[in-house]
Amino acid sequence: MILIHKITVLVVMLLISFLRQGEDQQQYTLHGYAQGTDYTIRYYAASPVVSGHEVDSILLKIDSSMSLYKSYSLISRFNTSTENISLDTHFSAVMRKSFEIYKDTRGKFDVTVAPLVQAWGFGPKPITVFPDSAKIRELLKNVGMNYLELRGNVLIRKKPGIQIDLNGIAQGYSVDVVAGYLIQKGITSFVVEIGGEIRMKGPKPDGSAGRIGIEGPALNENTEPQIRHVISFNDGAVTTSGNYRKYLKAGGKKISHLIDPKTGYPLDNQLISVTIYAKDAITADGYDNAVMAMTVEEALAFVSARKNMEAYLIYHRKDGSVTDTLTAGFRKMVVN
Repeated sequence: MILIHKITVLVVMLLISFLRQGEDQQQYTLHGYAQGTDYTIRYYAASPVVSGHEVDSILLKIDSSMSLYKSYSLISRFNTSTENISLDTHFSAVMRKSFEIYKDTRGKFDVTVAPLVQAWGFGPKPITVFPDSAKIRELLKNVGMNYLELRGNVLIRKKPGIQIDLNGIAQGYSVDVVAGYLIQKGITSFVVEIGGEIRMKGPKPDGSAGRIGIEGPALNENTEPQIRHVISFNDGAVTTSGNYRKYLKAGGKKISHLIDPKTGYPLDNQLISVTIYAKDAITADGYDNAVMAMTVEEALAFVSARKNMEAYLIYHRKDGSVTDTLTAGFRKMVVN
């Protein structure tokens, strides 16, 4: 009886200690600008263990590897030369994931779309005219990740003229790297958001799960986008790809920044936006663009067939009106 009493007292003392640690934790918020957008990081800790300077340093290093807007970056060096190139840890990790998603989506995700992205006016250089069909056919000759090989940490170009654009996946990777740094620092409850791409880990010190608002176009697309749903989960990532914010106009028609690597033309289908939930942000970010290239039925079937992946889709009905749908797993996360 004495032994049981001592164990009970010890458990109570440990529980009180745990609760006190939770009470002592405060929320710290970091804001900054990187990768052509802004970021916000919120974490709970007893003291401010991560600074904005540390986060900026991490993101600058990733930019030096994969930013098309920095002439000295590794990706810029690869795209402007005919030589193969040795990649750093960041670039290698993103390329390995890119090959995986390219294969899984049967080429709907393809980082060699760089010449097409530039031709349509969404690259680092301004354009004065959109490409014609002859130009598109010419550019498509240099599109296909089958023309690339990653041998160790060396990226090999199998055909001259192959260039790459990692904008469809690198930001998700950046979110994961920052999240990993927070975890390394002993932080167990946080939200990392860079340009709308989010990685969250919890629960909060009070035991509640984090919540995220999912934005989308209003039912009347001429009005400002709105929060369409609020979801809650303790561990994972959410990213969104859409054509209602980033576009150009030609003859009164919107030109999507999402380029179909199969046709060479901007996407023009039912889907308006795709929000993907996955265990990490690089996965969610890599797949959201590819799913945008599918029909609604294909998208639901594709995502539902993959473990630890869910989706929320906003799309046009045949009559032009806007509606939405979601996978069963995503529906379970919706709290509002």
